[in-house]
Amino acid sequence: MSSYEYTVIPAPARGEKAKGAKTGIDRFAATLADVLNDMARDGWDYVRAETLPAEERSGLTSRSTVYHNLLIFRRSLAAEPAPRLEAAAPVSQPEPAPAEPEPAPVRAPFSQPMRAMPKQPPQARVPEPPLTAPQPAAPVGPRLGPASR
Repeated sequence: MSSYEYTVIPAPARGEKAKGAKTGIDRFAATLADVLNDMARDGWDYVRAETLPAEERSGLTSRSTVYHNLLIFRRSLAAEPAPRLEAAAPVSQPEPAPAEPEPAPVRAPFSQPMRAMPKQPPQARVPEPPLTAPQPAAPVGPRLGPASR
């Protein structure tokens, strides 16, 4: 069973200037590709990107929640030993027993990427009555005021 170590780095917030990247999205994609390639050179495998909340101070006494974009990477702790090939004379092996199905590997929590929950069908909404301005009440009795109205 493989053991992994993980590292988490902040995702780039904006794209750096790059040759051939004219638009903002092209620059951002080139910057993200550079970060992923740098980590891959060090042996890290990209797992996923996450947006997580964090509570931070704002001002002297108040706190606010901010969201951080993070990139998650992993790599194996110990390299799996390669099978050694021996140059000795071939040894006859007995016939293998009938193969039994192997049990499914046990997975640790959070070893699978997060999947979106299945969408629920939308519930029927009750239509609201249209908004209209209230009609002014008709005056009762004689109208007082200038006759020019």
